[in-house]
Amino acid sequence: MAQIENTANVRKGKSFSHHKKQVLRVDMTPMVDLGFLLITFFVFTTTMSTPKATDLFMPKDDLTHPQPLPNSLALSLSLSDNNKVYYYNGDFNEAAKANRIFETNYSAYEGIGKIIRQKQKVIDASGKFPDGRKGLMLLIKPTTGSDYKNVIDALDEAVINDVRKYAIVEPASEEISYIRSKKGSGF
Repeated sequence: MAQIENTANVRKGKSFSHHKKQVLRVDMTPMVDLGFLLITFFVFTTTMSTPKATDLFMPKDDLTHPQPLPNSLALSLSLSDNNKVYYYNGDFNEAAKANRIFETNYSAYEGIGKIIRQKQKVIDASGKFPDGRKGLMLLIKPTTGSDYKNVIDALDEAVINDVRKYAIVEPASEEISYIRSKKGSGF
């Protein structure tokens, strides 16, 4: 009878050994090392962009005897809306009478960049001026229809094409009237 009780105890599960559940521990040290290596890699391989500024020198107000600008050195850009630029060489009234006011855009290769480079070549080829292409005076005339981006694009082209003398001036009323007549609507 004693044997029957022992087998009954065996069947109840008392003689079975219980396996303890082991707690899995994940070591995060290699993962942290990998994270720092990746951060270090991206910091060293990316280039930090530094903002570039264009110097804009304004004339002094106490100029008593301003020197006249020869018409052959002046290039005027009238900035209009819809990314249109009207340009002419020299005096506006003379250019309007001779029908020598042209329209272009802000493209570096076919727009105002090309116009500036052509004007510089004409100045160099003339041989009249000791400064050559450095004597070019670029007059940027934003209208109320142009926006801030248009002015910055024009200044960028001046810097890219190494224009040493440039100014932002208000367009004359005749220029505004001309642009309105070309557009067919007001500003």
